[in-house]
Amino acid sequence: MPATQIDYYETLGIARDADGAAIKAAYRKLAMQYHPDRNAGCKENEAKFKAVSEAYDCLRDPQKRAAYDRFGHAAFQNGGPGGFGGGGSGPNGFGDIGDIFETIFGQAFGGGGGRQQARRGADLRYDMEVTLEEAFHGKSTEIEIEVSQSCETCHGSGATPGTGKRRCNLCSGYGKVRAKQGFFVVERDCPNCHGRGEVIESPCRSCGGEGRVDRPQTLSVDIPAGVDSGTRIRLSGKGEAGPHGAPPGDLYIFVHVRQHAVFQREGTTILTRVPISFTMAALGDTVEIPDLGGEDHMVTIPAGIQSGKQLRVRGAGMPVLQGRGRGDMVVEIAVETPTKLTKTQKDLLQQFRETETGEECPESRGFFDRLKDAFGG
Repeated sequence: MPATQIDYYETLGIARDADGAAIKAAYRKLAMQYHPDRNAGCKENEAKFKAVSEAYDCLRDPQKRAAYDRFGHAAFQNGGPGGFGGGGSGPNGFGDIGDIFETIFGQAFGGGGGRQQARRGADLRYDMEVTLEEAFHGKSTEIEIEVSQSCETCHGSGATPGTGKRRCNLCSGYGKVRAKQGFFVVERDCPNCHGRGEVIESPCRSCGGEGRVDRPQTLSVDIPAGVDSGTRIRLSGKGEAGPHGAPPGDLYIFVHVRQHAVFQREGTTILTRVPISFTMAALGDTVEIPDLGGEDHMVTIPAGIQSGKQLRVRGAGMPVLQGRGRGDMVVEIAVETPTKLTKTQKDLLQQFRETETGEECPESRGFFDRLKDAFGG
């Protein structure tokens, strides 16, 4: 590596396994320190600022970083193994062979190309937990997230107010560079201007030339009635701001419904398990059960009901998401055997047992009859 080509990791003062956040933080710190506006007339600091910007432009991009880690600065030189550099004749190198491929294959090899359109910002995800009651009624709430937003100082351009941009020297404003790989010509975004064809002469001090800054943002979110776990709510244009004034991405709210103490949910159906005494099961009764909206429903328990029997209450379940009507409530009966009996109660049960004929519990009697038949009496 030539003496003038300082290692990009050393330039930013970071480890070779640093993640994107560490690279970004190191760049911002050094960019503020060596920015020309803070060091007017200092050629040394101006050179350092350019070196820091060059290192950041490489390491922030996963593809260019991978090429640099493998080939070093040779990845970006003419004919380098990484294939990012120009070379040969013409504004994008390779002279006649590039023209031949462009003529034959047109756009497939970049023919008629030009500056890359600014890419929109990244979409973001936010996970929100709601109670089952909130999912039933719906709710309006506010969330606070830290997200990249358009820089207010430069209005997203990335340039110091009053300054402009110049044509990229590496790609001559084309936005792309070509590399020969055997008999083929591969065209990629210019690593210097990232496909824009322009470079910023004086990066904005507030955003370090990014055109965007991270800051908290408070957003209003409307959760519709009937949402379920996995429901996705899209807030258009509330994602990460695009670089250099490009449109922002979207924010997606992923809803997670918290487990309820009484009810379980299956789509628009609400299920609950109701334990009843064996006398209620034998004689029949009514129970009052409220739904998630607070409305009480009288559920009739028929005499002789068995454990596991399900009773359905129409229209007492969850609202249909973005529709009309509601699902049902399903009440599952669980007959509870008493465990603490007084002497009087035991005596009464004993009297009842003495009067049993077997007809009271036909299923039980039928089982033992089949058991006797199976084993020959």
